[in-house]
Amino acid sequence: MTAAALAPTAFINSDHPDIRAFAAAHAGSGSPRDKAVALAAAVRDAVPYSLYAFQVAPEPLVASAVLAAPSAYCVPKAVLLAATARAAGIPARVGFADVRNHLTSPRFEAMMDEPNFRWHAYTALHIEGRWLKATPAFDRVLCEKNGVAVLTFDGTQDSIFQPFDTAGRKSMEYIAFHGEFDDLPYDRFASEMRRIYPRLLANLARIRAERTAL
Repeated sequence: MTAAALAPTAFINSDHPDIRAFAAAHAGSGSPRDKAVALAAAVRDAVPYSLYAFQVAPEPLVASAVLAAPSAYCVPKAVLLAATARAAGIPARVGFADVRNHLTSPRFEAMMDEPNFRWHAYTALHIEGRWLKATPAFDRVLCEKNGVAVLTFDGTQDSIFQPFDTAGRKSMEYIAFHGEFDDLPYDRFASEMRRIYPRLLANLARIRAERTAL
């Protein structure tokens, strides 16, 4: 059942030298649970989270490219955690769900085609006979800046969202799950994003082009 969740794939390229080196540097020498906990924290903080990095071109979604990126959003970071986990011998998949983020900035929300975040990603890790969900998206610096508790994974239960910020305001809630996959289901994901968020994708592409031109 878990063999496919250990193999390198087009996007979860766990055999890439950089991925293997990252896993070796951060997983430690403990149990699979200890390694999973360490890698979830390492991936969370190694690549800063940014909604402005949202795009659906395939190349930036490959794990080794994510590791080298200046920032990334939830999907590539979930792919990266899956790759580093597989490199450490831990079966891993990429899971997707629709969520409502109540703390989205007004500026970004104004660009969105709808208020919900469709196909938000997490990583499913197989630990001691159970599949557990971990979300490596939101790095420590971002959480502290926005007054949200840092999301940690302890290897014994799912860790997928902060329900409230430190002021008690509702932060995030899950609306629906789409399933877990042995590789990024790129065609389906990209098609859905282009269908649901055409205006957002166009706006972000324009912003990135303007920043590059500066």
